[in-house]
Amino acid sequence: MSKRNLFINGEWVTATGNAEFPVYNPATEEVWTHVADASREDAKAAIAAAKQAQPAWAALPHSERARIIAKAGEILEKRAKEIQEILVPEAGSWIGKAMFETSYSAGVYRAAAAAAYQVTGEILPSDLGKLSLVVREPLGVVSVISPWNFPVILSSRGIAVALAVGNAVVLKPSEETPVSGGLILAEILEEAGVPKGVFNVVTCSRDNVGEVGDELVTNPAVRGISFTGSTAVGAEIAAKAGRLFKRCVLELGGKDALIVLDDADIERAVNAATFGAFMHQGQICMSVERIIVDRKIAETFTEQFVANVKKLKVGDPKEIGNCIGPVINRKQLERIVAHVDDAVSRGAKLLAGGGHKGLFYEPTVLADVTPDMRVFREETFGPVAPIIVANDEDDAVRLANDSDYGLSAGIITADEERGLAVARRLNTGMAHVNDSSVHDEPHVPFGGIGASGLGRHGGRPGIEQFTELRWVTLERGGRHYPPMFVVNPEHH
Repeated sequence: MSKRNLFINGEWVTATGNAEFPVYNPATEEVWTHVADASREDAKAAIAAAKQAQPAWAALPHSERARIIAKAGEILEKRAKEIQEILVPEAGSWIGKAMFETSYSAGVYRAAAAAAYQVTGEILPSDLGKLSLVVREPLGVVSVISPWNFPVILSSRGIAVALAVGNAVVLKPSEETPVSGGLILAEILEEAGVPKGVFNVVTCSRDNVGEVGDELVTNPAVRGISFTGSTAVGAEIAAKAGRLFKRCVLELGGKDALIVLDDADIERAVNAATFGAFMHQGQICMSVERIIVDRKIAETFTEQFVANVKKLKVGDPKEIGNCIGPVINRKQLERIVAHVDDAVSRGAKLLAGGGHKGLFYEPTVLADVTPDMRVFREETFGPVAPIIVANDEDDAVRLANDSDYGLSAGIITADEERGLAVARRLNTGMAHVNDSSVHDEPHVPFGGIGASGLGRHGGRPGIEQFTELRWVTLERGGRHYPPMFVVNPEHH
């Protein structure tokens, strides 16, 4: 694949000094392509283009913006196979996951097109007979910084609603997935008819990400930031944005629990745990990273779960039968190895997996996991399923809530009312009864609490994140100055 350039002000341009960086295929660890390596100056140019283009875009009828965004979804659908063939080598995506990702992403644009019709306000009563309006207007320029694990979905989620409600956007995709997470979307939005400058993409290497990322947060023209990624980086962005009084929506890490209650259907629980822990090698913010099982059924569940996990095939992600592909890079692999080694050294039992070849880490099950282990506390982001035994329902809730994170959760039970009652007790932004913690839909308010982030993408809250609330009044002649109650001194 030939070198890919930046997309700024509707033009494909080289980075400052013609700089570029390599992108690797995690399955082979070989260079897959080269991409332009943006500098801070390139980021400034993209923001300036966005600032200039935004007023005219916001002035378009909402129906016209909706038509363009919906068309982007149609184009994405038509190019699905091509995008899947990029996701496999660039993101290490199993082909099944890549097929899901392209299908889901088209729906993100459809939901965003609908959001253009939902930028609503209200009329308030006025003591003074004014026409008192509350209106929503776009922020202006929005920066979107997206991750590598579901690059098409997570870049689209950040950009689509922001564009639909009248903002201009500068997107910085992950340095691991700059093509699927950014440049392919620029092609799609350009073809859909987004005007020049309204959508821009700056790609950069890890060496430049500090400078480019800082510009995307601190530049005075940027009024909103959408970030999906690690809690550590999210905390830095939130601190900078807060000091500058900028709107910020952060979707960060998770250490999500799947609670298996004593009345659970074991087959359903095993299926939910397998999907939740191992979909995309566990590299999902809402992956099942702690399986909390009631003591009464722990042995039966563990036996069936381990048997199921041992059937999962590891290998070339192009093959539909190999649902476990590579993890994204060496740094990630080292983290997974460290978590498993720490757990085993502290008394956890390794019941499946634990080995790796290249970046392919085997699906791994750890039993007898306790809260003093890193694998209980820290986000692993790999194909590792820790099993924690709970004494009863209250103990399961206590263990689930024993975390700095609060993104999603799953509860498996035969009693739906019981499941909903447990869901209400969990300190998470989302909870799913009789399903794994991994679930999303384009129109729902997606996000977490605590170390899992701030704000929500999707739904009405998603519209609110990318618009500013304003109060506007129309005076109709009832106000006098000085006020009527001030006595005229000449009358004394």
